[in-house]
Amino acid sequence: MSKTILITGASSGFGALSARALARAGHTVYAAMRDTSGRNAEHVAEAAAYATDHDVDLRVVELDVLSQESVDAAVATVLAEADELDVVVHNAGHMVLGPAEAFTPAEIAAVYDTNVLGCQRLNRAVLPYMRRREHGLLVWIGSSSTKGGTPPYLAPYFAAKAAADALAVSYAAELARFGIETTIVVPGAFTSGTNHFANAGHPSERGVVPAYDERYGGLMEQVGARLAALRPAGADVGLVADAVVRVVDTAHGKRPFRVHVDPADDGSEEVSAVADRVRERFLDRIGLGDLLAPHGVG
Repeated sequence: MSKTILITGASSGFGALSARALARAGHTVYAAMRDTSGRNAEHVAEAAAYATDHDVDLRVVELDVLSQESVDAAVATVLAEADELDVVVHNAGHMVLGPAEAFTPAEIAAVYDTNVLGCQRLNRAVLPYMRRREHGLLVWIGSSSTKGGTPPYLAPYFAAKAAADALAVSYAAELARFGIETTIVVPGAFTSGTNHFANAGHPSERGVVPAYDERYGGLMEQVGARLAALRPAGADVGLVADAVVRVVDTAHGKRPFRVHVDPADDGSEEVSAVADRVRERFLDRIGLGDLLAPHGVG
């Protein structure tokens, strides 16, 4: 059954691939991105061309997750045009690279703003509609770093993704009685096929960096090469988009809570299985087992 879907950070990478895959699957997809008439104008044109060439319903909507006004306007646009919104995909994110000490508190706060507070802004815009409707799906694009292997020099990003994961887990329980379902899609480290590393930020205050370079010189190149070597042949970023489509197309109430797409197998799936099992057991023990699945599914 065709659904109306809003996906953030859809100018490139996981977002663009997922938006196109969902549109090919027959859904109406709003690919949300900021600065559609400026830096992302080329991506807007690419999305329009893709929609025409493949005869799919792929639309672009202006949305900056850093602005509640922008988020509210985007959701209003979707509801005005499509008259419904079934699925939100929290995908927008920003990565930074460098020794943790080198980042100012303000720089780390900016990473949280995009990766965590951006999700909160969108939830506050869309959940009143979904709660009234008593139906909906939130898909969170997480990271295997939340519970798996964590190489150095990515601390602000990893901390933000862990915070977003914790937010998603809590939201899942708080929305279940409104019939709203949650799935967390957990990509591993894909060193190519996205702009994460190419567009990554760096600390502005470089004074401390030379001290780390003396002992950790070439670290990111070393980690990147070894991660790439762990990836089996044929494992590309398209697997994440495929996983998102499978989640959306699964019947309501039957969707998995967490889906891993981690060709390098950094251990996240193993640890997550334990953590999610403990969560289920605990909610049952305190008499809240009904929060493990959306209500209204019979």
